[in-house]
Amino acid sequence: MSADISILDLFLQASFLVKLVMLLLLGMSILSWTMIFQRSKTLTKAQKSAEAFEDKFWSGKDLSILYQDSKKRKDELFGTEEIFYCGFTEFARLHKSNAASPDFIMEGTSRAMRVAVGREVEELETSLPFLATVGSISPYIGLFGTVWGIMHAFIALGQVKQATLAMVAPGIAEALVATAMGLFAAIPAVIAFNRLTNRVSKLEHGYATFSEEFHSILHRQAMAGRE
Repeated sequence: MSADISILDLFLQASFLVKLVMLLLLGMSILSWTMIFQRSKTLTKAQKSAEAFEDKFWSGKDLSILYQDSKKRKDELFGTEEIFYCGFTEFARLHKSNAASPDFIMEGTSRAMRVAVGREVEELETSLPFLATVGSISPYIGLFGTVWGIMHAFIALGQVKQATLAMVAPGIAEALVATAMGLFAAIPAVIAFNRLTNRVSKLEHGYATFSEEFHSILHRQAMAGRE
């Protein structure tokens, strides 16, 4: 074995099971990085969309006009604007037939917005469980490959009369590559999961805050309508 042997050489020399472990970890790593980039892009878009819509919402524009603008794009709405649309739609529907019951109107409106917030947060959390799974199980999968590879190397070593370090070193090196690949897959997934989860939590808090503020505005309109 040469001192400058490459990881590819170690892979090619590994046993069949260790090769499967390495390929599995490589596939998990590629999938996790793909999801990291996709989720980062989605969360950035959601953050910018929330900021843009709240700027319009607090600009003093009439809510009915804002609602009509959103209604024209109802299939494209998401985030804060979707929560606004669902809340105002339910408010308008209930207000037509229950104008004298503001508490009933606001209960239905609040429920509609809570459901909308739940759907939006669920959408933002897509793929995060996969990242958590990769981060938690990849080291153990890599360790399994390492244990199997070392066991395979020692079994082969026991079949010769004179054992040397040069004979066992390649097998151990091949096995340790599996552990390295497990860590390579796990570490980015764990870091990304924590960062993305934190971003989702901030967006969820923003959605909840907007819902409460919008609820207060609609409640005042409902009370004014009853009077």
